[in-house]
Amino acid sequence: MKANPRLQTFLTPYDEEIQELCYRLRDFVVALVPEANELIWDNYNAVAIAYSKSEQLKDAFCHIAVYGKHLNFGFNRGSELSSESLQLKGQGKLIRHLTVNDWDTFPKEKIRPLIFQALGISEMRNPKLQVANAHPKSMVMSISDKKIRPKK
Repeated sequence: MKANPRLQTFLTPYDEEIQELCYRLRDFVVALVPEANELIWDNYNAVAIAYSKSEQLKDAFCHIAVYGKHLNFGFNRGSELSSESLQLKGQGKLIRHLTVNDWDTFPKEKIRPLIFQALGISEMRNPKLQVANAHPKSMVMSISDKKIRPKK
């Protein structure tokens, strides 16, 4: 699936390294779960990208949040994951994440099974998602009028 062209516009205020890291994380998820939709928010304090087999955030299994100096790779129901090999951050009821500063240190082999576990949780919560999504889309969900973005 090709990224929605507006994603590049949303990422323009960020340094090239952050943009490249975002696209690498995106490619990583899309390669593992090619039937997932990409839901994009150009929010107040971050660009957020969720991956879901439906077009609804409630069914998302993982996400990327882009900030000025790092990205977060998160799991929407991360508190329900069983991960002994990787310590995820977060104190909330559901979401857990990993701060990502560069591609080389991103723990791909430890994240891969967590993505599939998170996908399974999403499909268990909504059995309709167990059917393959034959036409995944990259879509913009909302754009905030006011934004905090890094200054180049």
